[in-house]
Amino acid sequence: MPEALIIASAKTVDETGSLKHCLELEQTLQQQKARITELTIDPLSTPWHSELQPNHYRSGCGPLEALSHARHLIKRGEADAVVISGKDMLRTGYQRQERLDLMAIYGDDYPLTTAYNELAEQFLHRHGADAELFQQLAHHLFENYKCSYRNVVSDQLIAEQLPDERWYNHITPLFRGVDCANPLIDFSGKILISSSAIAQQLTIPADTCLEISGVGLGFLPGDGKQHVEDIVSYDHLKLAYQAACHQAETDFAEQFRQGKALLETYTCYPVVPIAFLLASGLVDLLEQVPAFLEQHLITITGGMNLAKGPWNNPALNSLIEMHQQMIASPGHHIGAVHGNGGLGYKQGVAILKKWA
Repeated sequence: MPEALIIASAKTVDETGSLKHCLELEQTLQQQKARITELTIDPLSTPWHSELQPNHYRSGCGPLEALSHARHLIKRGEADAVVISGKDMLRTGYQRQERLDLMAIYGDDYPLTTAYNELAEQFLHRHGADAELFQQLAHHLFENYKCSYRNVVSDQLIAEQLPDERWYNHITPLFRGVDCANPLIDFSGKILISSSAIAQQLTIPADTCLEISGVGLGFLPGDGKQHVEDIVSYDHLKLAYQAACHQAETDFAEQFRQGKALLETYTCYPVVPIAFLLASGLVDLLEQVPAFLEQHLITITGGMNLAKGPWNNPALNSLIEMHQQMIASPGHHIGAVHGNGGLGYKQGVAILKKWA
């Protein structure tokens, strides 16, 4: 079967950046009468509980579901190219109350902050841990994100772009504002995926392509308050991770420990990246997390806390950033991107490898 390659990616963030490169390649493919499938990540303005349209994806795991679909279409010869696109003007496209109302996906009586806190309590209970340890882990996670953020934002700017002091206060018994995703961003992004034959036809340099080596998905039958106990087992995340590694024929955790891999965990709230570290075997116990974070960066962007989280699109942003950073980094030949849907009922892991 042909390989599925990311041959181009582009994004705009708060009016910075351009989609021109991807748009020009799409136009060339259209002129060549290529079979192009378009996959769309829904914006916040699409109601959470509305019917999902064909080739549309919703939730923080949606971009990885789209990537899995794209990989299958290319490998089975059912499309010459696939475009994954997402756009959400969360900063300027909504009135504040409208944005808050649309984000209340579990109803006004169960806000996301309450849901996150209950999930963390159940997670701690499952692992025999207490609030003090959890708050230590949240602190170490945010410090880790800041280290990554310095790699994409100059040191001169980082002080200005860090959250102000009020966001370091607790908004629930377990969470500070900085521990959760910051959604206030205008984002648009595209990824263009094709077979190697199409990449060569377009004269795409081999060293700018990444192979989609594996995409593992793990879903539970339900989300929300009634399913918190099932979610915090994160067995479905472990299955997604193992499936991605099996498809990619690699031990990602070992590659990452050796410094040969890049990682972007989903950082909407601390339980999720901690769960990834446990499910992947990067750590065995919660108590090992601080020492691990001192040695390894678990995002390449600064996470959704600092790079911000455009509702259903953070994993799309992560895939774009992973493509661009990997082709610019000779020391890293493999990368993984994690996605989390809803409170965590959907989990996805993608493993990308350099093609050349």
